[in-house]
Amino acid sequence: MLNYKMKNLVWIVTLLSLPAVVHADNTASKPVLVSHQCIWNEAPHNAFTDLVRFDDRWYCVFREGSKHVSKDGALRVLTSTHGDRWSSAALITSKDSDLRDAKITVTPEGRLMLLGAEAIDSPAGRQHQSLVWFSENGTDWSDKRKVGDVDNWLWRTTWHRNKVYGFGYDTGKGRGLKFYGSADGKSFERLIAKVNVEGTYPNETSMAFLDDDTAYCLLRQDGEPKQGYLGKSRPPYKQWHWTKLNIRIGGPDMIQLPDDRIMAAVRLYDKPVRTSLCWLDLEQGTLTEALKLPSGGDTSYAGMVWHDDMLWVSYYSSHEGKTSIYLAKVRFDSDHGDKK
Repeated sequence: MLNYKMKNLVWIVTLLSLPAVVHADNTASKPVLVSHQCIWNEAPHNAFTDLVRFDDRWYCVFREGSKHVSKDGALRVLTSTHGDRWSSAALITSKDSDLRDAKITVTPEGRLMLLGAEAIDSPAGRQHQSLVWFSENGTDWSDKRKVGDVDNWLWRTTWHRNKVYGFGYDTGKGRGLKFYGSADGKSFERLIAKVNVEGTYPNETSMAFLDDDTAYCLLRQDGEPKQGYLGKSRPPYKQWHWTKLNIRIGGPDMIQLPDDRIMAAVRLYDKPVRTSLCWLDLEQGTLTEALKLPSGGDTSYAGMVWHDDMLWVSYYSSHEGKTSIYLAKVRFDSDHGDKK
């Protein structure tokens, strides 16, 4: 039998040999909703957001229309200094197409890049074309520029090491997924003509690049098996490995927090339908709900920015009757009660 001193020595050695992840649990944190507010609901239907911080100002972009799918979609750009009061900076319209799903990024040259798609009704059905616009100030925007392929929706793009990447999904009969890259955001090269992922209708995506250049993709899949997928790839990003998440998602976005963990914002389909923040475990391939945002009904399509030690989240929802644009602020408290 071990004596008292020997027992203590064995206990100390055991503690020192434990993996770092056990120690990390002591500093783990959970998201807490600090505030949320409706920042815009001027149109009959306001939806499909994204958020960015540029030149010490906030910019939130989204679609305005008469309903979820209509011929009159336009892209609204809101701006704010501190995130409490918002005003319109621009409204991008089209005379003959429905503009949809605005996404906004900052280019390496220090310009805003707005990405969207136009849907054009024709005798053959609805056709789609991805578009980009550029701005130095968020108010004055360039003429539209076509990017990608016809009937392939370049839904979201992500910059990494002075290049921008994005998946585009086929809106025609093919229902496939392509992968694109660009050095300037104006001309996109097709890096993968058909991405090898399970299912019959892969579509909306969000990407994150780690410091070691590993790329991850959170994918919405609406065809069978109707599950979200996590993709992983290494440069030159022409081969992807996919893991089924075993949960259905919509409107994905994800961000790496300062503690290196990955947080995703998605639409969850189990009742009640809602927009939630979820932990995305890149190693285990799991998505775990962490915080339900005030939402319901027609909802989702978030944008996320880390600023002033908080996560700022734009999203849309109809839980208060009218489909409106919301902004939530989320802080992270310790799981062990040592809140600051």
